[in-house]
Amino acid sequence: MKIIDPHLHLFDLSQGEYSWLKPECPPFWSDKPLIAKNFSENDLTLAKPLTLAGFVHIEAGFDNQQPWREIAWLESTCKIPFRSIALLDITLPKALFLTQLESLMTYQSVVGVRYILDDDALTILNNKNSAVNLAILATKKLSFELQMSLANNAATERLITILSSNTDLQVCINHAGWPTQNNAQSLCWLQNLKRLASFDNVFVKCSGFEMANRHYSANWAGKIIHQCIESFGIYRVMLASNFPLSLFHTSYENTWNSYLSIGSNNLGENEPADIKPLYSKEQLTQLCFSNAQRFYQF
Repeated sequence: MKIIDPHLHLFDLSQGEYSWLKPECPPFWSDKPLIAKNFSENDLTLAKPLTLAGFVHIEAGFDNQQPWREIAWLESTCKIPFRSIALLDITLPKALFLTQLESLMTYQSVVGVRYILDDDALTILNNKNSAVNLAILATKKLSFELQMSLANNAATERLITILSSNTDLQVCINHAGWPTQNNAQSLCWLQNLKRLASFDNVFVKCSGFEMANRHYSANWAGKIIHQCIESFGIYRVMLASNFPLSLFHTSYENTWNSYLSIGSNNLGENEPADIKPLYSKEQLTQLCFSNAQRFYQF
């Protein structure tokens, strides 16, 4: 089975800055040393019958002032087919945004940008430049990686306003919009997930479960994936690793095997033998390969 991993990060600590990986800088995770090291495409190992046919590299703080340096490094070192999502501040004045965007577009792997919203989502989306710059991305046929909590009602409202006037902008929700195991927040997350699913230009990636809980269960991840598919349909959902942060939970290969186990409903020894698979082989191909191939322009 061929896989395109649509969300991972590679590091070269001798080339990039990666301030967030340094022990003196946030986030102050006790297990951060596990990922504060070099990772190359050689670490993306899968055993048969799985084959890594390509990946999408998401900006990783290589150089926040000159984000094209990360793309240059990737294109000079990677051999596996890949696409790049570059860092670009969407609150920049239009002229400066265009200048930096044009620098990024000189690299053939660039298909979109990310500017992490998270806790600052409402402030960033309310910035007078953000909607203008997102519209520019649409005209350039570049996508925007949306990373924020969908439990944030105010930010989601502002995002919906922007999307309503910019239906050509391709958006992909990172990490399923940070679902939680808090019941009240989970309900809010699901309501906003469904609202965003009403926009045909919005897709969602299921990954990053380890960021909510280092010891998350396959059943919980499976529930989130199923809710995303129920909301968006099988053609606008992707499964992704979030490597190397996925190592907080398990190995790269086990991450993908876990997804396939969820798809087959093989979640534990106590499952009845005659239980039907959650997804067909064709649906798993959509989730693990075809949707990413289409969205990221492979």
